[in-house]
Amino acid sequence: MKLAISGKGGVGKTTVTALLAKAFTKRGYRVLAIDADPDANLAAALGCTNPETIRPIAEMADLVEERTGAKPGTVGAVFRMNPKVDDLPEKLSAEIDGIRLMRMGTVKKGGGGCVCPESTLLRALVQHLLIERTDVVLMDMEAGIEHLGRGTSEFVDRLLVVLEPGKRSLETAEKIRELAQDIRLLKLAAVGNKIRGPEDESFLKKNLKGIPLLGFLPYRESIIRADMEARPPFEGSEDLVGLADGMIEKMIREKGEGETDPRAPGGLADRG
Repeated sequence: MKLAISGKGGVGKTTVTALLAKAFTKRGYRVLAIDADPDANLAAALGCTNPETIRPIAEMADLVEERTGAKPGTVGAVFRMNPKVDDLPEKLSAEIDGIRLMRMGTVKKGGGGCVCPESTLLRALVQHLLIERTDVVLMDMEAGIEHLGRGTSEFVDRLLVVLEPGKRSLETAEKIRELAQDIRLLKLAAVGNKIRGPEDESFLKKNLKGIPLLGFLPYRESIIRADMEARPPFEGSEDLVGLADGMIEKMIREKGEGETDPRAPGGLADRG
């Protein structure tokens, strides 16, 4: 199963990604977590004690030049559009309590939409992860879903939009839905986070349009404390992992009932 997680800054995308990663791991799946958010903190959320040592791929100038044939920052030069990337998940990922993690990093480019060696390498890597890998792949993304494109969107099992009760969060969810439609990514689901009670659930059910709600996660002071103390949000919160597992079960059931996946023998579809 391949999931991309997006939403407005501060809604808890990374928390949701970490909970899903933990729940998938407890089910016995190999999990590859991808930090594709410029404000990278997924490593810390997974329990890494020295996240600063995990270097973003976009900042690996030697690697970019080796694989594409052009130096980072080059615009207008000739370089390879299909660089070799299949060995990178094993070479560049760090293992954190059974979960593999990679950091994408941010491409610094002069103009919107320009093609550069860094972005070419990242897009080729994302395509490999979504199409050829048999791991569970979780991509913690920014709202712009910039690492996804038309060529890979069809291989995303779900784009999970995390939102909290509030108008600005709903507005961002709608923008994400529009961006997803532009690249024909039509399998969306929403996760309501920081829910304080039935009133918050009702607010999202009433006001969220065009994206089905997958489930809810409660507001917890313990998650705030865990962040302050650089601990993973699932530490001491097995009930939250259980709620994430319920969302996974729902996605697996829906996939088994109405979706087929010929891409990965032995994947979730085959497991029922």
